[in-house]
Amino acid sequence: MSVTSRVLLRWQFDLTWSLFEYHLERLDAADFLWEPAAYCWTVRRGSDGGWTPDWADTEPDPIPVPTIGWLSWHIGWWWTVASDHLGGRPVRQRTDVGWPGAGEPTVAWLRGLRVEWLGQLDRLTDADLDGTAPFPWQDDDEHTVAHMLGWVNAELMKNAAEIGQLRLLRAAASA
Repeated sequence: MSVTSRVLLRWQFDLTWSLFEYHLERLDAADFLWEPAAYCWTVRRGSDGGWTPDWADTEPDPIPVPTIGWLSWHIGWWWTVASDHLGGRPVRQRTDVGWPGAGEPTVAWLRGLRVEWLGQLDRLTDADLDGTAPFPWQDDDEHTVAHMLGWVNAELMKNAAEIGQLRLLRAAASA
């Protein structure tokens, strides 16, 4: 059986999403802002009522432990940017991607990003996969759209595992 790259990348995305959905279905609003350590990154209410993610332009040492809120914002940020690139739209800046808030607003946002992403994936042809992808690499014309799709799948799997682990730790801590 021969499977095209596009079919394989879509299958891998669907598998990754199904593993993520397992945790999304079980999250409650309190999970998002639970701080698992004294030194962590989270999202904080700004004076305008919106949410602001903790951020440093240079990665701190040690690396802060992220909250589910921060991780869910991070997914939304990189996925929005990847989607902008794939869709040929102007690319939003990190500070332009807001977090909707704890619980269902963020779960719905992430599910909406999935639907948008699937629409873009379904329009791709195998030939499209050979095009150059500038994201997430900077000043690099050697990575293709297929590389970017593989990166999205890997990044989503990593972030889903982090969210799942935090959810399980919080549940175990309160048991």
